[in-house]
Amino acid sequence: MSYWWYRIMKRYRPPPPPPWYAPPYPYQYPYQQQTQPQQQTQQVQQPTQQQWRPPQPPQPVYQPVPPYFPPPPLPMSPEEELAMLEDYKKALEEDLKELQEELRSVEERIKELRETLKKQGGEATYR
Repeated sequence: MSYWWYRIMKRYRPPPPPPWYAPPYPYQYPYQQQTQPQQQTQQVQQPTQQQWRPPQPPQPVYQPVPPYFPPPPLPMSPEEELAMLEDYKKALEEDLKELQEELRSVEERIKELRETLKKQGGEATYR
């Protein structure tokens, strides 16, 4: 399998989508007081004066923009493809060297930990 296509396309990321803002809550009418029946006392209640506001039109809901996928690049000439593959090979070799160094350092740390466990008198219970 070759992963050179992924490495090339990784450079061409789609632009981030525009920020999406949630529409404001729908208009709510002012709270109207509920009258509770009073026992054996009758009082004349005056209606409360509340300002009436016309309802606002609903806010439009914006759909998120679908992701942008760029078209595939034009086919390369053999010379361009050769140069690109050589660069990719160099990058892979560098990655391999870094991984080998990391593996060596992990193996050294494992040896150090096993030696300290043996010196403490306890046998390593793991492996």
